[in-house]
Amino acid sequence: MDKAITPTRAQESTNAIERMYITMRHLFNRGFYKPNGVSGEALKNALLLLRPEIYGSVGEERTELNGLLYVLDRLPEGIEQCRFINLTSDEGYGISHIRPIVPPKRRRNCYRIDDEQMNIEITRGRSDIYDILTHLTFLFIESEKICKKVLIPESNKTVRDWQKLENAVKKEELEQSEREIALIHTANILGRSFEEILDVYNKLSTKENPERFLKIIYWLGKLALDEELTGEKRAITFTSLLRERLGHHIHGEIWATNIKNILKKNNLLSRPIHIISANMHSVMNSLFAQKALKDEFSDSEPIEIYEALSSSGNEHLRDKVKAVAEENGMISIDDTSGTNIDVQIFDTSKFNKEVCSYEFSNDKDVEKPVIFVMDYAFGEQAFETIDELLKPFGNKKNESFLNVLSVSIMGKAGILEGGKGDIMIPSAHIFEGTADNYPFENELCAKDFEGYGLKVFEGTMVTVLGTSLQNRDILDFFHKSTWNVIGLEMEGVHYQKAIQSASKIRKSIREDVKVRYAYYASDNPLETGSTLASGGLGTTGVKPTYLITDKILKQIFNS
Repeated sequence: MDKAITPTRAQESTNAIERMYITMRHLFNRGFYKPNGVSGEALKNALLLLRPEIYGSVGEERTELNGLLYVLDRLPEGIEQCRFINLTSDEGYGISHIRPIVPPKRRRNCYRIDDEQMNIEITRGRSDIYDILTHLTFLFIESEKICKKVLIPESNKTVRDWQKLENAVKKEELEQSEREIALIHTANILGRSFEEILDVYNKLSTKENPERFLKIIYWLGKLALDEELTGEKRAITFTSLLRERLGHHIHGEIWATNIKNILKKNNLLSRPIHIISANMHSVMNSLFAQKALKDEFSDSEPIEIYEALSSSGNEHLRDKVKAVAEENGMISIDDTSGTNIDVQIFDTSKFNKEVCSYEFSNDKDVEKPVIFVMDYAFGEQAFETIDELLKPFGNKKNESFLNVLSVSIMGKAGILEGGKGDIMIPSAHIFEGTADNYPFENELCAKDFEGYGLKVFEGTMVTVLGTSLQNRDILDFFHKSTWNVIGLEMEGVHYQKAIQSASKIRKSIREDVKVRYAYYASDNPLETGSTLASGGLGTTGVKPTYLITDKILKQIFNS
């Protein structure tokens, strides 16, 4: 009799991810779910089986603090107090009296409708929904941990630690001694040391809301207790307008049309165009900062200037560079479409040699190109925006085709070998959970980045459905397999899919369009303590960001 085949941990984890996404899509189509209902439990069980690296000890009895900090940065402030969470499309809340809440690490508008309800606007596609639901599922798991810890079995009573925390939260202001006592009781509830609790307290405390951490823990526990004791259920709903609009490129089409209208208005629509997906500072600073700030940094290396521009408190330096850029052909387009993707257009024919740090190698009888810089897209939104941008402009009788010479993508990604700030150069993108793969000829290569003191890796990148779902077993499998995977990110496949369909199928842009992809490492999810939840890059990201930008610009100016 054949032995039973036991699935590996990587296979179990892959199945858990698939179950999560199938469940999420089912719930979206259905229109609502309850976190403690059958569907909500399925999501929680799948996440607990998966145990993503970013959520650390989510599967243990103690509360996961780094994961909590990571999630709170990506969800609106006050969401832990809301029993009802509505995911909506752009339905006009912006014209109401309600002030939007924007999470620190996610560009999405959220509206606190009343004491019990939070509405979250979805304008960036399915990836946004997956991101939110995954983080909410983590919160619900941690909420239930607190409830189980403080509720005395077979009674409606709570433990003394909880009563002390509740008393502290209800006070308008706490003395230092009262605060420390409340934190000690909270540490007992969460199964963490006082030192760990104090560290998280300090990270979450603000001038306006000094006791934010205590309130978050209290409300996470309170809603779970209310559900257990009174039957007041929490609910997640998806509005009918959101379900109707999702997947129809509504925001991407508005975004692209607005940009093409501005290009036409400035007589730039027919000019050669180089598209760069990056941040809103590195291209502008690389072009103009060295000469714009020559008085302030007369003897400094370029990297010192860029680090100064990236530091807080130097708004006057950034304003000076921006002013010089606008005087020399830069047009800034702040987004109004809902994509949250701002744009900078650089008309290189207006560049003054006394001001710009780059010169064209062939400066005679050549039409000067336009450099088009767009802010980072989020997941599937990359396909929506680039797909719409590369379509012809106007009606069929009067179509204008963009003369796109190159598309360059610079971004942050998780690395599977190496550390924060190292560089990855992909030769192909593969889409997690599908048979889709996108090999391409990358104009950048590892040799371009040798000799700068950073590790450089060349190989395949995995485009994942969500960074918060990745676990060590799956990533280890990718890393050791013959796919030669060097890192993971969320947009590469979607960008390349749009570029290939426009150049090779629709023929709306030239077939020989050049592509450049380069990523710098934001984290290493295979190393304990080096996941995204361990904190940001700080100045570590400055060097690779500007190095990649410099290589892209040099190729553009020397082409």
